[in-house]
Amino acid sequence: MLDKVMSIADASINVGIKLISLAIVLQVVFSEVPFLGGGNVISTLIGIVNELGSHGLVGLLAALLIYRLLDSDVKKELSE
Repeated sequence: MLDKVMSIADASINVGIKLISLAIVLQVVFSEVPFLGGGNVISTLIGIVNELGSHGLVGLLAALLIYRLLDSDVKKELSE
């Protein structure tokens, strides 16, 4: 049961990462992201990084946690 939930969560994270990557590429190429109503994805990501950076040690720990979670998913996907 837990394995099934974990596999669904992993698949959802992979889809999310791919959609964010697609949105960044579309914004660079077309300067507007059609499926997000013209939202500014790059500015949002920069804002998140700035927000984490402005909170000192807590922001650094949060950034490291996010990196660790995403890094293990990417390594696992590349090894498959």
